[in-house]
Amino acid sequence: MQDFAGKLAVITGGASGVGRSLAFALGAEGAKVLIADVDKTALANTEQALKDKGIEVHTSVCDVTQQQSLNDLAAKAFDELGGAHLVFANAGVAAGEAGPLWGYSDNDWKWCFDVNFWGVVNTVNAFMPKLMAQAASDEQESHMMITGSGNGAFLVYPDQPVYSATKAAVQAVTEALYQQMAIAQSKVKIHALFPGPHIVDTGIFDSDRVRPDHFAKAADAPDSGIRTTEDLRELMESYGAELKTTHPDEVAQTALQGIRDDRFWVVEWNEQTREKVETRMQSILNKTNPIPATLG
Repeated sequence: MQDFAGKLAVITGGASGVGRSLAFALGAEGAKVLIADVDKTALANTEQALKDKGIEVHTSVCDVTQQQSLNDLAAKAFDELGGAHLVFANAGVAAGEAGPLWGYSDNDWKWCFDVNFWGVVNTVNAFMPKLMAQAASDEQESHMMITGSGNGAFLVYPDQPVYSATKAAVQAVTEALYQQMAIAQSKVKIHALFPGPHIVDTGIFDSDRVRPDHFAKAADAPDSGIRTTEDLRELMESYGAELKTTHPDEVAQTALQGIRDDRFWVVEWNEQTREKVETRMQSILNKTNPIPATLG
């Protein structure tokens, strides 16, 4: 797909971060956008900002942890808005885990998996049957892009095992879905998006702002204390390390180019991360003990 004009793009987690930037990037190319998010205030603010740019925008309050919520979103896209040819399974959270793995709150595990992993599965369940049926009827290609993370898919960091585990699971699902579509020679194309090449400056560090009460963190549970990218920057600088960041708008452009190029692996490497991934792969192939990965 080279031209996004007139296409409807559905974006979960569309009110902030990478999802918000995707909406603006696609809208600038003439696409219509249906942004879905659990954060009602951010959703309204982003809707108005998109309208101010002259972009056709539709919104839906959507909880990706609930299959029915995704089913309703898919129904809106296909039954009310005429069908979608771009679906971005993008919603994600960070649990803010800290300390030894056995000391984490059960709710950290459950909430992060509910959003990051089950949110993807629920999106696939809701949209893939409709995308497949649409492809069979109009012979037009469509695209589903799933936002993963190199943290889990490529590397495992010792201080973020909850998040890493969810993204490792997401990558397994994404790659299996791609292979199924490739074997079927389907016109529904699957892409794995890895935001980067550096840590992306989004609100994911403050995910607790949308954390539901039934997944509340216990008062005595270890917490990273990191709420913003600046918090992480200050922490790394205290250890003499530099934090480089990437703006979500850059990730959005990478995503659109990945679709144009029909690439599964939609990733921009920085030299340090690429070296760490190569080191890990060699460790696996040579059966040498892994070296703990560090940020930066």
